[in-house]
Amino acid sequence: MTKDDRIVELHPDIFWLKGEDTSSHSYLLRGNYKNVLIDSGVDKNFSGLQKSLFNLGIKVRDIDIVINTHEHFDHIGANRYFQDYALIAAHRFAATKITAEDRYVTMYQSGDLNNPSMKVHLWLESKSRFDLGNYSLNIIHTPGHTSGSICIYEPALRILFTGDTVFAGGTLSYIGESGSVGDYIDSISLLATRKINEIYPGHGAISKIPEKDMKEAIVNAKALLRDEEGVEITHFREAS
Repeated sequence: MTKDDRIVELHPDIFWLKGEDTSSHSYLLRGNYKNVLIDSGVDKNFSGLQKSLFNLGIKVRDIDIVINTHEHFDHIGANRYFQDYALIAAHRFAATKITAEDRYVTMYQSGDLNNPSMKVHLWLESKSRFDLGNYSLNIIHTPGHTSGSICIYEPALRILFTGDTVFAGGTLSYIGESGSVGDYIDSISLLATRKINEIYPGHGAISKIPEKDMKEAIVNAKALLRDEEGVEITHFREAS
């Protein structure tokens, strides 16, 4: 296997595939039954993602399920390369925007007028579950960043894939056009009731102090509601 600096093995058969520039990270889970990719990243990052998958012995057509953590372009842009081979899954509130090609909400922009329409095959609800044999993925609806945001919890390892809902350091992301700060605070409060060992976000570093980072995220969100200065907000959406 060729060395690839974008690949980090987090646990056996769970890999962090780092996104470049504005692209989200992707996470690969090689299951006993199915291979799952969490978020596909931006369209232009696909060649790098494909190379990383190849270096792990995985072809595009070997991905069985792509789970999108929400509907923004930097997480769904490369879906089109997988959707003829894999089932694309997203929360139903995200699926409505993706399939309707609501580019105001998804912020998906492409100069290729021949792009195929985006598909969502599995419209998820909170408490949906994927059994991969070696791992189990539980879906938690966490509106706030967007209305269709989800987190994905693996209960045996107590790890949480958070998309743009929780970041290391409690940094807040942009609250999208379909999002809500109030919903965000409620969602983080819900997540804080679970035992979580590590957080794997859509951007930036992994969090190994999730309890502290979630508390800080709530503090920052409440400060944002009060319109206080000095609240750190990261706009991962800037380049489209």
